[in-house]
Amino acid sequence: MDHSDRTMLGDKALQSHGGEKPHIWSSLEGGPRIDIGKQIFCNRSLNMRNIVAIGFDMDYTLAQYKPETFESLAYEGTVRKLVYDLGYPQELLEWTFDWKYMVRGLVLDKKRGNILKMDRHKYVKVAYHGFRELSKEDKVGTYGNTFIRDSFDEPDYALIDTLFSLAEAYLFAQLVDLRDNNPGKVPEGADYPRMYKDVRAAVDLCHRDGTLKQVVAKDPKRYINEDTSIVPMLKMLRNSGRLTFLVTNSLWDYTNIVMNFLCASHKLEGGITCKFDWLQYFDVVITGSAKPGFFLEDNRANIFEVEPESGMLLNNDNGTPMPQVGSTSPKMLPKGLNKRYRVFQGGSVGHLHKLLSIESSTQVLYVGDHIYGDILRSKKVLGWRTMLVVPELEREVELLWELRDTRKQLRLLRNERDLVEDRVHHLKWSLKFESLGDDEKQNMISSLGELESRRDQVRLAHQQAQGDYHQKFHKIWGQLMKTGYQNSRFAHQVERFACLYTSQVSNLSLYSPDKCYRPSEDFMPHEFIFFPLEK
Repeated sequence: MDHSDRTMLGDKALQSHGGEKPHIWSSLEGGPRIDIGKQIFCNRSLNMRNIVAIGFDMDYTLAQYKPETFESLAYEGTVRKLVYDLGYPQELLEWTFDWKYMVRGLVLDKKRGNILKMDRHKYVKVAYHGFRELSKEDKVGTYGNTFIRDSFDEPDYALIDTLFSLAEAYLFAQLVDLRDNNPGKVPEGADYPRMYKDVRAAVDLCHRDGTLKQVVAKDPKRYINEDTSIVPMLKMLRNSGRLTFLVTNSLWDYTNIVMNFLCASHKLEGGITCKFDWLQYFDVVITGSAKPGFFLEDNRANIFEVEPESGMLLNNDNGTPMPQVGSTSPKMLPKGLNKRYRVFQGGSVGHLHKLLSIESSTQVLYVGDHIYGDILRSKKVLGWRTMLVVPELEREVELLWELRDTRKQLRLLRNERDLVEDRVHHLKWSLKFESLGDDEKQNMISSLGELESRRDQVRLAHQQAQGDYHQKFHKIWGQLMKTGYQNSRFAHQVERFACLYTSQVSNLSLYSPDKCYRPSEDFMPHEFIFFPLEK
């Protein structure tokens, strides 16, 4: 990954900063220095001059929710549905939620009640049953001793690939512990898969009846972070000649409230305020898109134009207004709304391409937060260029910088551990297969004992240091993008499907809209021979 693995080669160069946090210069003329936590990282070359249209998701992309309030709200709403609609005991209402406990990239084993963190090869490195850590023996016995590798996909596993899923993962772990300790308190027949299904059903009920969004709509500031850089970013992109669009699964009423909040401190040209002033920053807005199905080319979903004032859905023919029954002319938008800014519901990517007159899917850059709902489908199915928003990345990159000396010490310990283990193996081989005199043999046995003692000391020191290092990132799951020395499964997905990735969508405003993003050079393991990490 650009922000971690490849910076190892640059650690020595960073010393030239004299301890100052590294930065890059903005590609905008006269622009400020860009802090490392705000940088955009590149997996695949992307020349922005070739991009005609830039699209955005809303939830957790343009609108960054506050986990301490929003995720707690989602958790509490889900618990109430479990108790009042699905027959779970009242004591659940007394449970509390630790919003920092779960992280993205985890996998839930529905059958066994386990929560897993894997590396990019799908080897389980950290495993918990509920909130109890599995021993190495249990972990290997469950996931390591099989003739056929498990895919760790649906239907037996659930992927925690979006921040929306953190609360349900935490609640699932709590239910696993409840069932193990008090099996009579869960509904009859509720095994681990059933409990997960119930949690998902409760989450869906919260979304279906508007429980969450009604509360957020009453006090957006309590649940959504303000970002004054979003409007300047959108203005910059539009002034550069790009088309901009919004595609969200949220319906129009909620979308309008959230976008008004994000753009509240800004006004239309001439200082005229308007309930729908944020629409000036988008050529097309599609609500209720039902992603990821929206991205399928054979999707035959109907598209309706939304009348912003009333929320009424109007029939149209691929974006062209149609007369309503009993009328001879199409219904016009209310006065004060520029007809250029159009809002729709439903439809498919085919409708979007027609509305924007897109000639090639490679002319589109889409920015989202969901590795599957936003990034994988749009990249793999359509060939859109993609940018993933990873809010957790800002803190991770900051810690990588702060712990750079610790990382070097870990590599030195690992190198020493490898060296001692090689010498132990060499002595054992010599004692077993070489013809040795008594004195020479006795000396080797003595040396072997000393080396084995040293090996155990170095191994323990290395394991403890590595554990302490990962706990700096997260007390349970460690570094988001790493599992030990391997990239985590989440990091592997980011690398595969996201052309660009960054911590906040507004980081785009720090770069020229015509920038050519280029990745760092890839290295195979054998190439590191020529780029020693430590002299």
